Amino acid sequence: MHTRVTELLGIRVPVIQGAMARIADGKLAGSVSAAGGLGIVACGGAPLSWIEEQVRIAREIAGEAPIGANVMLMDPQAAEVAELLAELRIDVVTTGAGSPANFMAAWKEAGVKVVPVVASSALAQRMERLGADAVVAEGCEAGGHIGELATMALVPSVCDAVNIPVIAAGGIADGRGMAAAFALGAEGVQVGTRFLTVEECCIADAYKQRVLKAKDSDTVVTGRGSGHPVRGLKNKWARAMRKLEASSDTPAEQLEGMYAGSLRRAVEGDVDGGSMMAGQSAALVHARKTAACAIADLMADAQVRGGLDLQQLADANAERAGRAACALEGRE
Repeated sequence: MHTRVTELLGIRVPVIQGAMARIADGKLAGSVSAAGGLGIVACGGAPLSWIEEQVRIAREIAGEAPIGANVMLMDPQAAEVAELLAELRIDVVTTGAGSPANFMAAWKEAGVKVVPVVASSALAQRMERLGADAVVAEGCEAGGHIGELATMALVPSVCDAVNIPVIAAGGIADGRGMAAAFALGAEGVQVGTRFLTVEECCIADAYKQRVLKAKDSDTVVTGRGSGHPVRGLKNKWARAMRKLEASSDTPAEQLEGMYAGSLRRAVEGDVDGGSMMAGQSAALVHARKTAACAIADLMADAQVRGGLDLQQLADANAERAGRAACALEGRE
């Protein structure tokens, strides 16, 4: 399948793997890229030595296929990570939680494609002005850190606001979601939760089983009071956090102490005392499989069950973007 996203990123199918902190390592990223999508190594909170090693592993698995990495710009060592990725000449960088303005020139000089994750059309426009090559419009159905707008409203708004390619994210785990994203104007999709249960994913089996058993009402958002809302599966930890967050008497230090290490605990198998980040689409994940099978199923399902010609939609979206760009130039 050919879209502006596949052409820009040099991939065979317009599927980008979500950057899941402590989860998206070199093995997962390399496997996704080898299968034709774009694998992303999640660098948030990771030592530089680990990042370098995971990029090497991903490249060994992916061969000549491109590899991406994610930079959480609120990370205290974001500048060091940005510099390392430029030195490694990573193919694509996705960013979140801040502005990549300080690193854009170095990345561009190194030939890196920059794709920020955005939660509003205003932010998407700002990223386009900075020189972003594309944006990921991520709705609040997604797992992990989220914004306020739902995918159904966010994606078309962002598509109308920018001329660069838009990748839809949030709530997409099967072909129906992918077909819907293209109908909304996207030219690619970012998928995270679906990859939690693939064989190449490093999370504990107990975590995978919770995802496989999840119902549509089994996620909850914690951290709204801190300004950093996070979506994950309901468990003892999440319920305790919600109760503490609802109380005005809870000291900030106590909340911070409960957040600390919560994702790591879940990844290692503590599914009651850790933060099991996952999106609402967990209810649509019913099998383990491999990353390659998950991508193949997604593409086939989008064409058959989605009932739409994705290539035709992609061509129409690119044409629409071209007309919008011409109109903007005419007004200027």
